[in-house]
This record gives sequence, structure tokens and C-alpha cells, in this order.
Amino acid sequence: MSITVEEIFETVNMTLQQHFDIRTVTLGINLKDCMDRDLDHFCGRIHHRISEKGIQLNAVADRIEHKYGIPITNRRVAVTPASILLEPLPRTQTAAVRLAKTLDSVAAKADIDFIGGFGALVHKGATSSDENLILSLPAALSQTRHVCAFFNLASTLTGMNMTVIEQFGHILKDLAQRSKTGIGCAKVAVFANVPEDNPFMAGAHHGMGEPDYSLNIGISGPGVVKTVIEQNPDCDLTELSEVIKRTVFKITRAGELIGREVAEMMGVPFGIVDISLAATPAAGDSVAEIIEAMGVSRMGRPGSTAALALLIDAVKKGGSMASGNVGGLSGTFIPVSEDAGMIRAVKEGALTLEKLEALTSVCSVGMDMFAVPGSTPAEVISAIIADELAIGVANNKTTSVRIIPVPGKRAGQIVHFGGLLGSAPIMPVAKIASPKFIARKGRMPAPIRALRN
Repeated sequence: MSITVEEIFETVNMTLQQHFDIRTVTLGINLKDCMDRDLDHFCGRIHHRISEKGIQLNAVADRIEHKYGIPITNRRVAVTPASILLEPLPRTQTAAVRLAKTLDSVAAKADIDFIGGFGALVHKGATSSDENLILSLPAALSQTRHVCAFFNLASTLTGMNMTVIEQFGHILKDLAQRSKTGIGCAKVAVFANVPEDNPFMAGAHHGMGEPDYSLNIGISGPGVVKTVIEQNPDCDLTELSEVIKRTVFKITRAGELIGREVAEMMGVPFGIVDISLAATPAAGDSVAEIIEAMGVSRMGRPGSTAALALLIDAVKKGGSMASGNVGGLSGTFIPVSEDAGMIRAVKEGALTLEKLEALTSVCSVGMDMFAVPGSTPAEVISAIIADELAIGVANNKTTSVRIIPVPGKRAGQIVHFGGLLGSAPIMPVAKIASPKFIARKGRMPAPIRALRN
């Protein structure tokens, strides 16, 4: 993979002026061979395995960051789904919480931002280990800082596990009550069609089809894309798509170069580069502002969905043209609390919960980091999850939900999470939705498109 001098200078400018960074280097680690019927032995093996590799990841990332001058914002670890690791152990919440605390302590020791994989694949049904993990979630995430959880509740091939979706409304309410400002809920994402190699939290885990180790990288350049759009104010949409595509091609090339070098220095296989545009609360690093630069007066108003569809298509085409290893989510993130433009749109009334859901029909990430009143009933939360995952199932795409019911907050108020999690206006939501529908539980069958053989 050769890089020209011109590309180097362009990358330097993108880094210094337009907020281009490597959003995360995420090391996937297989922990299946650490499984044991003795909880102490099990946790000891996990601690040794992750601490050794986590410390190495940080050291290598520092060296690469210094070498190229491109910030590597987050260093993270993703592990084998926890429910599988817990299979040999007694079905007690004590065992599950002990695992979470072990993961948390080793992340702190290795100076890892977050560690993902405390979750389960329950899209068709749940084992007793899965059920135990779900019940332990409020205690586990309220007592840890670095641990993130994922749960795949639906897929196009199997349908939707409405029994667990109904349960999750109650689980998230419980978790919110146990954690300050409900922030525990920011560390858990529920999915339809979850990818095995996603480097972004909270959904990252080391999939069952992955090797012992895999180095996955997430790039991000909303500011870069916004700048090139502003430099082309009068071109038609065909040309605008080409401009975005060429820009994403360049940042993908830079990202893969760094990812491959990190993997080589660590002696592990390079996995994928996730080309998702990921916003931060920083000025000039907003996906919503890209949409507005394209000509939409405010994110959420008519035209937003079409503009987002154009953007995500150009991102995917540019990234796949630059690399044969594009994977993960590879779309466009539209988290409310982490994007200054999204926050502004909610405050002004341009972006509602219903419009946010509509935007996700063309966005591969889902309804992310949005806050609702703490009094929102559990069945309403479950119904919101069901609606969003149904979009993923019906359209054979990844969708997810990260919803935060903030205790004591009402619609229109603001909650501050801090750091990359930002701040969120509390969005109004119905007090009653579909209680009888959600209470039916069971499994919604897979769509007819699942029959592809």
C-alpha cells in the first residue's frame, strides 16, 4: 500500500484544520480458552490475557501517533460475548458481576478507555446464561466505569425476540436508577443484525467467527467532509456525491495505513477499517452540520433524510474503493448527545424522536445516545426499541438503540454526561405506546426475504 507525498500533506491539513483523527483502535481478543468452572481461575486468566495485550496496544498506539502526528483518540478492547464465557459457571448474578468487575479493573490497569463484549446474542432465544447476564446488567454496569454491553435482539434471518425486548425496557429503567444521570444506559446498546467486528462502543465485541486477535480501526472525519462541501457550494448533487466520495477515499487510506502498522507492531492480524463518520461535541465535528452544509436549513427538517442517504452512500462508495477491508458499521453516526448540530436541532424543535427514527432508515447505526424523561414507562422504551430494530430486520441492515431514561428529568431539560458523551436535551415521548402489543412477547417471525437459499 503506497502513499504519495500529496496524500501526506492533505492528511496533515485534515488533522490540523478539520478534526480528522483515528477515533479508535480496538483490539478484539478471544477469551474462550479462558473459560473455567472455577470463578477465581477464570477471572485470573482473563485479567492476565487482557492486561498484557492492552498495555501493548497503548504503547504501540502512542508510538504510531507520535510517528504520523494523527491523533488516536481512543484505545479499546473487545472480547468474546460474556454470556458464552459464563456458560461453565453457576447461574448467579454474583458470577456475572465479578466478570464485569474483572474487565473493569484490567481496563483501568491497561489504561483502556472502554472494554466491550459484556453481552449476548439472543435474537432467536436466550439460554439460562444469557438470561442471567441480562438480569445482572443493572448491577454490573452501575458498579463499573469502563465496561460496555451489547445485546443482539433481532436479525433478518431469525426475526425479533420480543420477549427479551419487553424485558429490556425494565432492565434499562433499573440501570438508569442505579447510575448518576442514567449514564449507565449510555454503556449498553441493543441491536438488530449486529456486526462481529465493530470497533465502536458500546456495541463492540469479538465475534464468534474471529481469530484469536484482530485489530480493528475506526476513522472519523466529519469536519473534513463538511469543509469540502463548503468549498463546493454550487455544484449539483451528482458532483457533490463525487466530492464526498473522493474525500472519504483519502481518509480511509490514511486510516488503514495506521491500522495495519499498529497490527504489525503488535503481531496480530489486521481486521477491518470502519469508515463511519462519528461526531463529537467539539465545534466543527458534527454530522448534522454536514447535512446543513449540503443545503438543509436544519437537521430534522424536510430534506434531511434524502441528504443523509446521499451522504451515507458516498461514504460507503469512497471507503470501499479505498480498501478491501471495510467492515464494522461503516455508516454515519447521528447520536444526539455527541453532536452539537443534533443538540441544536432538538432544542429548536426541528428534530423529534419520530424524525430521528425516520433518519435511521437510511443510516446504518440507529437511534443513538438520546435522552428521554426518567418517568417514561418501561413498555414505551421497549416499543421504541422494537420499532427501531424492525427497521433493521425488514431492510436487512444493522440498526441499534442507545436510549437513556434520565431520572428526575422532564422533557425540555438538559442532562450533561461529560467528555465524548456530551449533553442531551430531554426529548418528549408518549406516556403510553403499545402496552398490550409489547406484553404479547414471543418471537416475531423473520421476514420473507430471509428465505434466500
